[in-house]
Amino acid sequence: MDDVKREIISKWILENNISEIECLVPDMTGNARGKFIPAKKFLKQESRLPEGILAQTVTGEYSEDFWDLLGTIDGDMLLEPDPDTIRMVPWANEITGQIIHDCYTKDGKSHDFSSRAILKKILKLYERENLMPVIAPEMEFYLVEKNPNPGLPLKPPMGRSGRPETARQSYSIDAANEFESFVERMYSCCEKMNLDIDTLIHESGAAQLEVNFVHGDPLSIADQVFTFKRAVREIAFVEGMYATFMAKPMASEPGSATHIHQSILNKSDERNIFASEKGKYSDQFFNYIGGLQKYTPYVMSLYAPNVNSYRRFTREISAPINLHWGYDNRTTGLRIPDADPENYRIENRFPGADVNPYLSIAATLACGFLGMKNKVKPTKAYEGNAYEQDFDVPRNLEEALRGLQENSEITQIFGDKFIQLYTSIKLVEFEQFNQVISSWEREHLLLNV
Repeated sequence: MDDVKREIISKWILENNISEIECLVPDMTGNARGKFIPAKKFLKQESRLPEGILAQTVTGEYSEDFWDLLGTIDGDMLLEPDPDTIRMVPWANEITGQIIHDCYTKDGKSHDFSSRAILKKILKLYERENLMPVIAPEMEFYLVEKNPNPGLPLKPPMGRSGRPETARQSYSIDAANEFESFVERMYSCCEKMNLDIDTLIHESGAAQLEVNFVHGDPLSIADQVFTFKRAVREIAFVEGMYATFMAKPMASEPGSATHIHQSILNKSDERNIFASEKGKYSDQFFNYIGGLQKYTPYVMSLYAPNVNSYRRFTREISAPINLHWGYDNRTTGLRIPDADPENYRIENRFPGADVNPYLSIAATLACGFLGMKNKVKPTKAYEGNAYEQDFDVPRNLEEALRGLQENSEITQIFGDKFIQLYTSIKLVEFEQFNQVISSWEREHLLLNV
């Protein structure tokens, strides 16, 4: 840790009278791993964690490639705190702060399997071209009744009226007010943690909410989404319910997404390169869309990283099923919102709420970058209902993972070792899921086949 970082963190600890620090690292799923360190000792010692925390499945298992890629001893990696990520932890009993850390090998190199490092790697591609991406995600999630039994279906929680929601109430103010206590606590918590959330709406599903983030730097936004998901779950616990970012938590309700709005600025003058000098959409804008169309099938496992993710891709309920794009067309996977030239942007509607924010943002920026570099031309804008067209996206995790390994340009950008490890981890999850016999199979096949 250099002297500048040390001074910033030391001042923050003293000014806030912090007694304990959460030393955090995002794992492959985008969840927090790490350890607690007394604030007095934080600056006096070098932080380390086992490399293996970057290579675990969502169930805590390891893939067969784990030992080959990480070596046979599961050694330590070095952690470097990022002062830009220092935040208070409002739900902690003691005065606690949190800091997200970057991961390094013992020889000082950025760790190949750190999802935060992957996003930084993609951002460097833009920096070399004197470009600066701007990101604004929309986060959807459900509030559900506490359910300690995973064998039972989830249900909407009781609102302040004492009744659960039973009907679709998209954009309903009164429906959102049913959870006024949760919402107020969430805004208060986000303010204390310096999370730049903007608007909140009630989405289509029962007790489904959406929070929009103010646009900003992709790494900062990814850090905020990583923090926000954890904060929302903690707030829900306090309110006597669960908050879930599963892509499709309830069979009868729409799925939850992380829509990623994106534009690219020229670093020299901060001009939006998606707009031409005459205020029309630029060639780079269309090339970016072309890249998203061409490379999305290869990175779908980063937009839909879990076996449950693919249940979200169904007709007519706000999730894309093909690669069409259109102007203000929410039936397409790539939507161009109405905007003035300064704010021209593309909305990627493929990622689910269950994504690792670092990897999903890295994936969409990588696709757009390759589109601009290779001058990929998109199809014509789709003007009708894209749900009337055929499926053109992977239907399960295994199919998506095969695609991740098929494109040499994507593999080169993300790194061979990362692609190999990510694929092997997710295949373990897929095989574990396949070992579960569902109630549908028992109901319809037990005595009928």
